[in-house]
Amino acid sequence: MASIRLDNVSVAFPIYDASTRSLKKRILPGTTGGRIGHGQGYASVVQALVNVSLYFEHGDRVGLVGHNGAGKTTLLRVLAGLYEPERGEIRVDGQVAPLFDISLGMDPEATGYDNIYLRGLFLGMTRKQVRSRMEDIAAFTELGDFLNLPVRTYSAGMRMRLAFAVSTSISPEILLLDEGIGAGDAAFLEKANQRLDAFTERAGIIVLASHSEGLIRRMCKTAVLMERGSVVMVGEIDSVMERYQQQDIAANA
Repeated sequence: MASIRLDNVSVAFPIYDASTRSLKKRILPGTTGGRIGHGQGYASVVQALVNVSLYFEHGDRVGLVGHNGAGKTTLLRVLAGLYEPERGEIRVDGQVAPLFDISLGMDPEATGYDNIYLRGLFLGMTRKQVRSRMEDIAAFTELGDFLNLPVRTYSAGMRMRLAFAVSTSISPEILLLDEGIGAGDAAFLEKANQRLDAFTERAGIIVLASHSEGLIRRMCKTAVLMERGSVVMVGEIDSVMERYQQQDIAANA
């Protein structure tokens, strides 16, 4: 059974050769961004996550909400194993498919077909598994002869189509999403949404970070409200979204 556990996880990014005074002036007055502190050997640190404790289990569909800089994407990257916590412990049981960075496991100089192999291997598939799914993946992308060209010649939407097709071919136990699909034209977007809907009906965990309340409500059962790197609230979507809206009203008052 897939599960995710974070116990007092903190992530900090050092800022070298920066003016602490001017940095604070730019960041602290706003409602977004991480917390600013002082580090040894550098002027400042941004506390991207601060003592985050969460537990997700098999069947959970979780929406991460909060302002820009609240820590949503950082949390996804921690779950994907891209960032190592400065403090705290994290345990992720289950195959993870990160769908928030189209560059992960892809080579811009290689062709689309080659990148199906590369990203498939990055996501844990064997070469035999990639070969057996190559035709279906290629067909789903609708990229045709472009798959014979280097990925550097693709638009962002084409790269997202390719990454999405490979990632969703493996039926991952844990799917990490950021800001929806952004996969191109309306017809393909509907096709991608149908594929995501199939994910939500399968076993596993979905963690989605998005500013779209509609997408959160459609895909998720619970929500996590984050602000300045900390978890403010975990609960039903209605309650969390109400709290989030109250924060917006207070910030703009």
